[in-house]
Amino acid sequence: MSKRLDIAYTTLIAELLERALDAQFDMEFDEAGAFIKVTAKGRDYWYYKPSLRNGRVDKRQYVGPAEDEQISKRVENFRTLKNNFQARRKIVSTLVREACLFSPEQRVGDLVEAFWKAGVFRLRACLIGTVAYQTYGAVLGYRLGGTAMQTGDIDLAQFHSISVAVEDSIPPVLDVLQAVDESFHAVPALNDNLGATRFEGKGGLRVEFLTPNRGGDEFAGKPARMPSLGGAAAEPLRFLDFLIHEPVRTVMLHKGGIPVLVPDPCRYAVHKLIVSARRKPGSGKELKDLGQADELVKALTETGRRDDLFAAFEEALARGHAWREAIETSLTRMKAVNLSITPEIFGAT
Repeated sequence: MSKRLDIAYTTLIAELLERALDAQFDMEFDEAGAFIKVTAKGRDYWYYKPSLRNGRVDKRQYVGPAEDEQISKRVENFRTLKNNFQARRKIVSTLVREACLFSPEQRVGDLVEAFWKAGVFRLRACLIGTVAYQTYGAVLGYRLGGTAMQTGDIDLAQFHSISVAVEDSIPPVLDVLQAVDESFHAVPALNDNLGATRFEGKGGLRVEFLTPNRGGDEFAGKPARMPSLGGAAAEPLRFLDFLIHEPVRTVMLHKGGIPVLVPDPCRYAVHKLIVSARRKPGSGKELKDLGQADELVKALTETGRRDDLFAAFEEALARGHAWREAIETSLTRMKAVNLSITPEIFGAT
């Protein structure tokens, strides 16, 4: 069976994403309110202003950049949107059963759904890690190989500047988590006064919030306060700014489809080359990173995204010596463990 999806399935994926985004607007915004455009730092953004309730005006909600055509189209057509859950669920079933695309473990899907309904992706947080990798079959129209696809870890990343700028927030994060699984609790850590960054539930479920390292001694080793994340803080990580720059919108194949933001797959593949070099050689995490990178490089090449992949690769190399050294280390390791596609594509010797 070819790994590239038939056009009938890629058309279904596009239709499902459209319907899921329609459902998001239908779910989040009351028809009695109005959308307003706000200009900040030379860019236009959509906000939703609720109707008068009990003699007061509720705080406006951030919707997204006006330059995002998917968002602006729904603002314009808002009053005609309809939520058709059963039709979406049928499409999801077809894509999982017939197209052999990946569907997450039930509890993981339920948690991502809860974050979607809470507004975390509207506020431009981004799924990363293996849960994001699971969605790339739909992004690329390609059946990805199983490189440790199942996971109980959900990692969400957001730029600190965005978390501050949107002037909006999801409900308290523990309320969101415990509505799905009452066992969820914050994991104690240093600097707890800044807010928890990790939450755990029974059965190995874990949710962690991350943000790019902002640099400067005053931020070193300290969680960042994230005003949009319902009281959660985020752990600063190096290299994360490269990964979550200009994320893409796709749909997780769970229930009626969940619209999510994930890193561009080209950036994800290159980022895995960088972070795998920081793992212990031969460890499960190192091999998973290398396997995911190799599978994505193959998929991107076969689906006509090779130029985009090289652009991300060249950008990472231009970031400096540490970035180049990490990439070269991983390409050498890939040849040693018989993952030959990526070193060949990038001309590694």
